[in-house]
Amino acid sequence: MNIKALGGCCAKSTQNFYNIKEAVQRMGLDVEVEQVSDTNEILNYGVMSTPGLVINNRAVSVGKLLSVEDAMALIKRYQGQSVEK
Repeated sequence: MNIKALGGCCAKSTQNFYNIKEAVQRMGLDVEVEQVSDTNEILNYGVMSTPGLVINNRAVSVGKLLSVEDAMALIKRYQGQSVEK
């Protein structure tokens, strides 16, 4: 599974990254969460507003600071699905 937290230049994006990492840890997943702050890479996912969450190359949350519980719910929902990039 591939998980990316989009954004990194503002407090909301940074908190989103930490919340996603906490969600992964609570779920007991052996997955590294990558923080993506490069604007061009973010735009490649069709994301125009951060913070964001990408699971298996699919943008599943855009422009919203996720709570740990919200991130867990999205990870559970999309962890078995893959999208070719």
